[in-house]
Amino acid sequence: MDEPTRIGLIGLGVISDQYLRTLRDHPAVRIVAVADLRADRATEVAEALPSARALGVDALLAADDVDVVVNLTVPAAHAEIARAAIAAGKGVFGEKPLATTFADAERVMADSTAAGVAVGSAPDTVLGTGVQTARAAIESGLIGRPTAATATWVSPGHEHWHPNPDFYYREGGGPHFDMGPYYLTSLVHLLGPVVSVSGEVSRGRTEREIGSGPRAGERIPVEVDTHVTGTLRHASGALSSVTFSFDAGGTTAAPIEVHGEAGSLAVPDPNDFDGEVRHHAVGSDGWVALPVSAGYMGAGRGVGLVDMVRGHGRASGEIALHVTEIVTALPLSAREGRRIDLRTTPAIPPLVPLTPTEQWR
Repeated sequence: MDEPTRIGLIGLGVISDQYLRTLRDHPAVRIVAVADLRADRATEVAEALPSARALGVDALLAADDVDVVVNLTVPAAHAEIARAAIAAGKGVFGEKPLATTFADAERVMADSTAAGVAVGSAPDTVLGTGVQTARAAIESGLIGRPTAATATWVSPGHEHWHPNPDFYYREGGGPHFDMGPYYLTSLVHLLGPVVSVSGEVSRGRTEREIGSGPRAGERIPVEVDTHVTGTLRHASGALSSVTFSFDAGGTTAAPIEVHGEAGSLAVPDPNDFDGEVRHHAVGSDGWVALPVSAGYMGAGRGVGLVDMVRGHGRASGEIALHVTEIVTALPLSAREGRRIDLRTTPAIPPLVPLTPTEQWR
């Protein structure tokens, strides 16, 4: 068996617990170092990982025994940390988004190409059985030629439950940056690259009130658009209509629906790895659940890193760059009042074969 890839985690906030559950005992990787701006948090995590030590961020980036940096910092730091890791000769797997601007995302990928190191990026939820089963159905011809899709995520805003929601309303925040990557990455896997974007945006309030925790009642400024909607034209000719909002109470819409000449698919929440895929054939009486047919079963956050170190790279930096271009093109289109033609055209990775939990873990 090959030696495990040595991992350093930077950023030990809430989402790091999910990565640790996937990676801490995985034979393909070994966590050797952890870092956080809070030294006490790094020490706490390292004490629970016999193979790891707590380091400062700069020390982890310089460590000779770290092969790949897992970048779980806040979005505004994603590009800076990724580029520093690449400059140190290390691969990177980062939380979404790849960067908070398309220009920074381009720099990350240009650096990785020049250095000859791999870059992968969340969301890796698209590698689970939900999206992959839907993709297998589309590729089998079940719904005929795909013609359109819808993707919808709405909420009243994260300040209702998050004790420190400030970053959701600063540059790199907003519903399109926060939740959009799950839906947009899924649409790219299902329907292929996007060639142009038309968007509209709004910002209903200039302040939000924190609803829980020690800062409850405190008002924070809103510096980003909070309702983002638009139309994507895929290279295949299919059109996707997307809506991402912090200005809505809820919705009855399916997270993603894909329509074709012979039928439609309802795709489960792409923020999760699994869920039921339903099919409605033209002329049928209703929706029918499809059997699970593709994807990593029982997957968790970090499966994209495992996929990357094993040489597959399905949660690729190239797709993350493309999604970042889409995310940033939506408000740009709205501001400039025109359709935005995209420059990136990523290769769509192979379908994930149906892989039982015990095989990929």
